[in-house]
Amino acid sequence: MNPFPLAEGERRCMFVRPLLTSDRTEVGEYTYYDASEDSAGFEESRVLYAFGPERLVIGRFCSIAVGVRFVMPGANHVSSGPSAYPFTIFPGAWQEGTLEAFQAGRPGKRDTVVGNDVWFGRDVTVMPGVQIGDGAIIATGSMVTRDVEPYTIVGGNPAAVVRRRFSDADVRRLLAAAWWDWPVDVITRHAATLMAGDVAEIERIAAEEVRVGADR
Repeated sequence: MNPFPLAEGERRCMFVRPLLTSDRTEVGEYTYYDASEDSAGFEESRVLYAFGPERLVIGRFCSIAVGVRFVMPGANHVSSGPSAYPFTIFPGAWQEGTLEAFQAGRPGKRDTVVGNDVWFGRDVTVMPGVQIGDGAIIATGSMVTRDVEPYTIVGGNPAAVVRRRFSDADVRRLLAAAWWDWPVDVITRHAATLMAGDVAEIERIAAEEVRVGADR
């Protein structure tokens, strides 16, 4: 299952992309999840009610801790009438008699979209249709019910902004540099700078090694 060991003999962290089977789930390279409490697989245990047509799209280099769940719009009940009971999920007369009403009244949602380099703490729940920007951090135990801006830390239930990681100007610079799209050899060479450097260093690498190399 393509394990990505964190340490000698440890096999709990796995890259998600090679594990996918549904065309309604798209995950970028190097995004991993902690599978230490998971025997079912990413889509089966982490992506809930994915009946479509909405999709889950996750970018590259995201970190997904134990217990993170993405709730898809299939979880929604029709609630415009007196009852919110999901008659349609039960085969037979209930399903046959309510399918048209379900299709007409089903709450519509957009795709759930996660950017690149997003860090999800343990036991986070992401609700249907939420969009999370590049570089965001989602605190442990959060319930994410609304969009999260790039490079923003959120936490709580419902999740609220804790602080911005960088100034607006620096966020624009980081988004323009888009380190997650660099060639992997450049990323490898500058991994320490990505972890502990500053915005100016990231801009310099993007200008001198990535863009120059692309022009050759």
